[in-house]
Amino acid sequence: MLFQPPLPAKYAALTQEELADAILQRKSTLGSRVIILGHHYQQDEVIRFADFTGDSLKLSQIGAQQSEAEFIIFCGVHFMAESADILTNDRVKVILPDLSAGCSMADMADIDQLEEAWDFLVDACGAEVVPITYVNSAASIKAFCGAHGGACCTSSNAGKVLEWAFTQGDKVIFLPDQHLGRNTAYAMNIPLDEMVVYDPHQRNGGLTATQVRKAKVFLWKGHCSVHALFTAAQCDEIRRLDPECRILVHPECSWEVVQKSDLAGSTEFIIKTIREAPPGSKWAVGTEVHLVSRLADLHSDKTVRSLAGIQCLCTTMYRIDLKHMLWVLDELVAGRVVNQIQVDPETKRLAVVALERMLANVSAQPVAIN
Repeated sequence: MLFQPPLPAKYAALTQEELADAILQRKSTLGSRVIILGHHYQQDEVIRFADFTGDSLKLSQIGAQQSEAEFIIFCGVHFMAESADILTNDRVKVILPDLSAGCSMADMADIDQLEEAWDFLVDACGAEVVPITYVNSAASIKAFCGAHGGACCTSSNAGKVLEWAFTQGDKVIFLPDQHLGRNTAYAMNIPLDEMVVYDPHQRNGGLTATQVRKAKVFLWKGHCSVHALFTAAQCDEIRRLDPECRILVHPECSWEVVQKSDLAGSTEFIIKTIREAPPGSKWAVGTEVHLVSRLADLHSDKTVRSLAGIQCLCTTMYRIDLKHMLWVLDELVAGRVVNQIQVDPETKRLAVVALERMLANVSAQPVAIN
């Protein structure tokens, strides 16, 4: 995690209304020079000022399409800002309002661990291995996949990417989210006993040579801290309390939760499903609570609630707030760029290769797991 220095004391003294008014003024001053991107998991007070909202890859692509923007303020987490820097040209400066806004899942796979895993698996299995990384990963991981014949994927198109990967090799290593990998592979009729978890904190990933040879998919031992909070027991409780309520979850949830759900799919799939659901329908949704609350407010003709009875929120995303947004805008107005996220040219080049393979071989439309 990067270190974010404390903000000047004047920002803490401002009320929410004063912060909001000042942000609107700075946006007006900067005009088309600045674009604010807001991830779906952000708080409503931040989303209010976003020029565009979406998931991480969609926002990065939108940022790359802005011909007039000099600055992109990415209200998300670190890997998302990296992706925006990868996809935009050198003229555009990408800013993360709070450098401490990281992603625990992305941090569960670093490049040294992946290189060690790769050497072991390639030597041990004697077959062609294709690396696939979820876009929720560091730029260095994306670059590794680009350099070794692999690709990126999103939760929308992971199935298409895995189909492509098996035309390129015999086995796949999928990282950093084991649950998305397992749920996607299982939906492709790959049995659970042909998937093994590689633990980067154990020697040889905790795997035997026999396990490596038998496995078709190597799942990195990583997970989303938000979606790991949803359980099969919660699904059972929803069924008991209200049999008419449908369960809709993100594929970063565990295999057990996805199997007990009615539908599973990407964030965009979840939004589309709720939007198109008939009035009066009831939904228990297994994803980040800010998005669930926003969907409930937007679709008051339906009952939308969280699958869990606890607050399943992305705590690092929560670090992006109005104080930090105003601070970076103040600095831009003063002619200073703070918290710029930059990916080195070689890493950027190879990461683009992994992203381009994804876009060239798959549909970007949401695909349900169930």
